[in-house]
Amino acid sequence: MEADPPGFFRRELPARLREAAGHVARFFGGRAEDWAFVENATAGTNAILRSLDLAPGEEILCLSQVYGAVANALRHHAGRRGVRIRSLPVPVPYRDPEPLLSALAAALGPKTRLAALDHITSAGGVVLPIAEMAAICRGKGVPVAVDGAHAPGQIALDVPALGVQWYVGNLHKWAFAAKGTGVLWCAAERQAELHPVTISHDLGQGFAAEFDYCGTRDNSPWLAVPAALDFLEAAGPGALRERNRALAASAGQMLSEAWRSDCAAAPEFCAAMAAVRVPGSWAESAAARLEVYRILDEHRIRAGVMLLDDGLWIRVSAQIYNELDDYRRLVELGPLFAGRAA
Repeated sequence: MEADPPGFFRRELPARLREAAGHVARFFGGRAEDWAFVENATAGTNAILRSLDLAPGEEILCLSQVYGAVANALRHHAGRRGVRIRSLPVPVPYRDPEPLLSALAAALGPKTRLAALDHITSAGGVVLPIAEMAAICRGKGVPVAVDGAHAPGQIALDVPALGVQWYVGNLHKWAFAAKGTGVLWCAAERQAELHPVTISHDLGQGFAAEFDYCGTRDNSPWLAVPAALDFLEAAGPGALRERNRALAASAGQMLSEAWRSDCAAAPEFCAAMAAVRVPGSWAESAAARLEVYRILDEHRIRAGVMLLDDGLWIRVSAQIYNELDDYRRLVELGPLFAGRAA
């Protein structure tokens, strides 16, 4: 790229990006031309929201555990057009999908223009029944956009089989890709109306072309996707997913028992993440969250601190490099959390 920028961008980049998209399609379903790269799942969600023709008085349905950045994007785009955001509660703890499915069917109405659903919730680590939820939405004529930020690599995934219109995910979380590697899948019948956030030279040249080239940038993370997915394939994705799922379940159980606390979901509804309520009477506030992060930093522990169900939860993740002893250090902080609640 640096030796011959014009030649690279004109002659080499387009074919190599489509080759990388082909790897994504082979791993996660569909055709290469239905996949495009974005910086992250939030960028893909913003592209979807900007492309919708929304009108005042209409509604967008999302979940109570919607990712914070996506929640902001929904508020921004809906607020500019006079569209209402309606939140559907995800039960905590999550032990049965039926209440959520029933609530979804009841919440969809004639004004619902979009259902923005999470495949794996960031706060609770819950793997939601997206295919069943999409079928309910389809029966009401409501299109579905899925935030699958945590899904690729963490669970088995065949995106076209889900029956949704749009799907965004990250490969830099569980699929070993470089940071800044998001993917966007769009059903063929919706591609003409979908455009990247940055409109550039290839406007009107088709979904893949528009997203592949949004101006001069370093595409190295996207071009490295074949190497990342080849590594995942060599590691044995099925066995790795099961190993990580079992490790996260063991960590969640160990923490909840030691802290005498709750898990945000039953283990059968989780994959490689588990969220456990922080012991003590911590308020659901940004200040309390920062204090818990400070304690974790002080002990050189990295874990997510989530605002959920009027309290604070610590979400742990399991990846190929983790073992159960990693989480024992977190167990030891239980008395400290309980004694310094705020």
